Amino acid sequence: MSWRAPVAPRTPGRGVRSRLRRFAAVGVLVTAVDVAVLLGLRLGTGMPVLGANAVAIALAVSASFAANRALSSTHDPHLRFVEVPSAYAAIAVVAGIVDVVVLRLVVTTVDSMTVRGLLTAKAVSLSVAGIVRVVGYRRLLFRRVRAALNHPEPGRPTAPGDRRLSVVIPAWCAESTIAATLTRLRAELTPAVGEADLEIVVVDDGSPDGTAAAAVAAGADNVVRLPENRGKGAAVRAGVLAARGRAIAFTDADLAYEPRLLLRLLEQVEAGWDVVVGSRRHVETVTLVRTRRLREITGRIFNLISFAVLLGAYRDTQCGLKAFRSDAARRIFGVAQIDRFAFDVEIFHLAERYQLALSEVPVTIDDPGNSSVRVGPDSLRMLLDLVRIRQFAGQGAYDEVSEPATLH
Repeated sequence: MSWRAPVAPRTPGRGVRSRLRRFAAVGVLVTAVDVAVLLGLRLGTGMPVLGANAVAIALAVSASFAANRALSSTHDPHLRFVEVPSAYAAIAVVAGIVDVVVLRLVVTTVDSMTVRGLLTAKAVSLSVAGIVRVVGYRRLLFRRVRAALNHPEPGRPTAPGDRRLSVVIPAWCAESTIAATLTRLRAELTPAVGEADLEIVVVDDGSPDGTAAAAVAAGADNVVRLPENRGKGAAVRAGVLAARGRAIAFTDADLAYEPRLLLRLLEQVEAGWDVVVGSRRHVETVTLVRTRRLREITGRIFNLISFAVLLGAYRDTQCGLKAFRSDAARRIFGVAQIDRFAFDVEIFHLAERYQLALSEVPVTIDDPGNSSVRVGPDSLRMLLDLVRIRQFAGQGAYDEVSEPATLH
């Protein structure tokens, strides 16, 4: 038995250039309306500069709202602010007031009856007001996203699956350690979960050694072999879609997080949460062995940069300990695209997109220091993957397929 999931296309159906053209068209249109109306009213009719600017802003906001709804917001949850006209209008009013005030200050230093003077003043006011709009929209989206994700659904029907818990272990060149990993997992999880209700899935991510054979010999319930090394994201995705548990979790092959923590995640999933993630930044997290300082700093910086993709403010996106209801797991991994380390950010993005209930839990870190992450090259790949996630999101690659994955 295995999960059958729809295969999402690796190349989004809509081109990046088409997406960028739509954004550029909206930006040019709105700016042109704003500037043209200001120039026309001020220089053509002699209207006071503040009144002319207020009228220009009002018309530009109306054009922006209509254009974003018609052209830009499709498939992109980062533009969901246009779905709340009242909130959109409130932020537009605040940004408009800032625009007017800044313009008023700047025109005291330029000649507002010349094209050059007006354009200079408007450029400054547009820049400041733009910052206000971005911050305001993000705060609005943050509140909406967190409100949607912070509520579990107790009493839901049991998730599909014939095991209580599946644990996915992505592994690469782990021939000498995978047996000990499986032994420890079974020893700590079986008493609580039950021998017949625990499934361990090992995914050999194209290892050149005997990792897969060692996992089979050590008694893994399912060993998935990838023909070539594709990355942790690809390995986790393959393992999750092959798992049979009603709850599906993944953790690192080096067991940097104590196996008993999987029971905490399992409890949360069974309490109604769709996605449960470990957080190394949680106030209750205990660190037994600290990671290298460079890796810790890099992780924090990457977590901040991930705000360009994510709408919610999460303490830790990269923790290698996460769990899911099986149906939520199929929704996420059935369309996931990222093969390497930024796949964790993709998980959060898809949870936001599908409004899945998400909980962050503290972890105990026992890092043995043998991570395969290379700070320099992998950090660059992560940043590039963040760009790809935004592209996929805007192009409709994460739209759900018509038929969900099923158990057979």
